[in-house]
Amino acid sequence: MSAVVRTIRNLVLEGFLNTDVKSGDYQTDIEGVTLYCRQKTQKVENCFYKPSIILVLQGAKRTQIGSEIFEYSKGDIMVMGVDLPASSTILEASVEQPYLSVGVEIDSSVLVNLVQETTFPNFDLSRTAKGIFVQKSDFDLLDAFLRLIKLLKYPERIGVLGPMVIREIHYLLLIGSNGDNLSLFHTVGYKSSQVVRAISMIRDHLKKPFSVDEIAQQLNMASSTFHRHFKQATNMSPLQYLKQLRLHEAQKLMLTEGFNSGRACAAVGYESISQFNREYKRLFGDPPHKDITKLKNNV
Repeated sequence: MSAVVRTIRNLVLEGFLNTDVKSGDYQTDIEGVTLYCRQKTQKVENCFYKPSIILVLQGAKRTQIGSEIFEYSKGDIMVMGVDLPASSTILEASVEQPYLSVGVEIDSSVLVNLVQETTFPNFDLSRTAKGIFVQKSDFDLLDAFLRLIKLLKYPERIGVLGPMVIREIHYLLLIGSNGDNLSLFHTVGYKSSQVVRAISMIRDHLKKPFSVDEIAQQLNMASSTFHRHFKQATNMSPLQYLKQLRLHEAQKLMLTEGFNSGRACAAVGYESISQFNREYKRLFGDPPHKDITKLKNNV
């Protein structure tokens, strides 16, 4: 299997990225597929993961969600089942051998359809799926990723074959050893699917006052039950999740939309600029203006 990983890596290096490999995130011509390259190890970087499937081709990385730490390297697959704030560190990378990975966005509609079409064992309705898991890739998954990356050489085939291969990758994960962690999030009636609804509600009402009791009530769950299942899925409480989501969104607004800290603070629902600045520095290591300046200068 390591030979297949090397083949995918070589296709990425020699084909899509050509010979001028630089650190960055490279959106491909295949919708939802991104190539990641980092040429050096780095200090802890805070980020907000979208649901995605990431295959590591070279190097190693550490990701922390709440208090739980995950390490993954060449040949490993990291799956993020829900939107999650995280801190990550590149552990192995250099100019000669950069950290390389390929990511596929999880398509919720594809998963819902596959769950309905596929026979799975009966799951415990009281169980909550984990929002992140790491597993070793198998031959079938690597073969699918190889065919996906090969499509970049044949753009005329992407429109037809791209969605088919991405659907295959989703299916192979669903029938694999951690498939229940994905299917539970996309099956009505399971506590995990209610956590997904809660995350969507939090994101859609970012500026509004937040009440755990109100969300639990809308989900027909006791507040203590909702809190427990939310933390099992995300490794953090609903309030901790909201705080990190607000701060990441504020950073995005300042970085990409040109908001100043005061405007970003109000846009994400903070009433106190001093509290915003304090919590922003605690999460990102620097106050807003200094952090955004460093990010824009790639420091």
